[in-house]
Amino acid sequence: MDTTAATPTLRWTGDSIEIIDQTRLPGELVLIDVRDVASAVDAIERLAIRGAPALGAFGALALVVGLDEAQPGSLGDAGAVLERFRTEIGDARPTAVNLRWAVDRTIDAALAAAGSFGSSDNTGDGSASEQGNTGDSGSAGSVAELRRRLLDEALAIGAEDARACAEIGRFGRELLADATVIATHCNAGRLATAGTGTALGVVYAKAAGGEPVRVLAAETRPLLQGARLTAWELADAGIDVSVVADAAMASLIAGGAVDAVVVGADRIAANGDTANKVGTLAHALAAADAGIGFYVAAPTTTIDAALPSGECIAIEQRNPDEVHHAGGTRLTPTEAVAINPAFDVTPARLITAIITDAGVLRPPYDRSIAQALAAAGDDMRESVE
Repeated sequence: MDTTAATPTLRWTGDSIEIIDQTRLPGELVLIDVRDVASAVDAIERLAIRGAPALGAFGALALVVGLDEAQPGSLGDAGAVLERFRTEIGDARPTAVNLRWAVDRTIDAALAAAGSFGSSDNTGDGSASEQGNTGDSGSAGSVAELRRRLLDEALAIGAEDARACAEIGRFGRELLADATVIATHCNAGRLATAGTGTALGVVYAKAAGGEPVRVLAAETRPLLQGARLTAWELADAGIDVSVVADAAMASLIAGGAVDAVVVGADRIAANGDTANKVGTLAHALAAADAGIGFYVAAPTTTIDAALPSGECIAIEQRNPDEVHHAGGTRLTPTEAVAINPAFDVTPARLITAIITDAGVLRPPYDRSIAQALAAAGDDMRESVE
């Protein structure tokens, strides 16, 4: 199995972001060229690109195309533009923590550097004191340097996610060495990340190691990310995959047809409570009742240590029409109201372990998560130094 030759979920072309339009899969593989903020936000909101890690990598790159679009004349103007993008792009989807995290990290890193290189632009004629500490000389060169810093940070985020996926796959393969049939929900593969995936990264690692593996992919209503996306990418990689109706998964788990359940995550609270695509909680309850492992696979960047529990996670409410309609046809009576939360929260007590790029975390999660984040922070500081 070789996933390296596959069309990447997102790619920086040099002046734009090329993404797979995931709303068109599996019927056709369509690429979108994103060159402005409106198109980037639209792609996020309509799920042309999705998955917390992929949203982070995409959102960071969207800052660069947004700066190119705005064409600010000075560092001060550029800073104001980026602060506007912090919410316009960063909050386009509220539940996926990686999006705002990556946008904040990219902007903060670039602006922090702006003072040093901006001031150096003005030291030659002694005018730095007149311009203040921002280095706002109006120099196009300074704005170009800010753009370069933005791009470097954005590309670093994507590269880090690819490495994180590889580590998650490695740890997951070791943990689930005896599991052959793996159930999953939504799509947490290469279409949802800048690498091979989180939950599916484990599957890919097992397949690459020559281990037998079969995936039961819950269809994931109402937008069918499991049926459309997970089944598509696994079949494309030559991995045995069966699509299962969401309501049928519990009976398969109860009947002994599943060895383990592995899902991704959009946000993990400090206590281990995890938000993932709506329907995940039902699989966790079924796994607990059947006595099989329920695992969350996610990079440490998906952990939101500022949130003490899942009760604090904002759950995105999507357009009711996604429930009312299928294939352009309304299925419900006009008098009916639809409730369409995009995510649900699985309590930490139902999670056997969290597979991260920092290792396998086990209960009590408040302790293991804090230790993993501290280790990840130390590794980040060492790489910078």
